[in-house]
Amino acid sequence: MGRLILLRHAKSAWPEGVADLDRPLNERGRATASRMGAYLRAEKLVPDHVFVSPARRTQETWEMVRRDLPGVEAETVPMIYEASASRILDAVHSAPDRAETLLVIGHNPGLQDFAMLLIGEGSPSLRANLREKFPTAGLAVIDVPADHWSGIGRAGGRLERFVVPRDLTD
Repeated sequence: MGRLILLRHAKSAWPEGVADLDRPLNERGRATASRMGAYLRAEKLVPDHVFVSPARRTQETWEMVRRDLPGVEAETVPMIYEASASRILDAVHSAPDRAETLLVIGHNPGLQDFAMLLIGEGSPSLRANLREKFPTAGLAVIDVPADHWSGIGRAGGRLERFVVPRDLTD
C-alpha cells in the first residue's frame, strides 16, 4: 500500500506582464502553504519523495511546506505543469519505489481530475467535497493498493482525507 498526497499550489498573484509559469505566490498563499506544511508535520504525513511542477507558484509552495519537512527529497517534474489527469498518472508511475509516500504539488484542473480518477473508496462526503472544488492549497491523501507506483490505476485508491485551508485553525 502506498500513500499519495496531492497538494494544489497555494494562492498566487497575477502580476501584469508575468508569464503563467512565473507567477509567484501572494501573501495569503505563503501563509496557507506554511499552514499546510505544519499540518503535514503534525499529522505525520511526511512524504518520502516529492514531485513539484516547475511553475514558480508550485516551487514556492514547496519552499514554504518543506520548512516543516526537513530532509525530504524533492524533484521538479516538468510534465506536471498544466497536466491532464493521465499525464499526472504517467508521472506518478515513474516515482521511485523506495518512496512509500509520494507528495505531488501541482495545478488544477488536472490535480482534481487525477484525484477523482484514482479514488474508488472513502467517505462519500469528502469525495463530494473534492469533486465540487479542489481549492488552492487543498490537500488530498489517497491510499493506493500497489507494491510499485507503476501499478496504481483507476478507482483503486481510498480517499483518506481531504483538507482545505479553511479547515485549519491558526
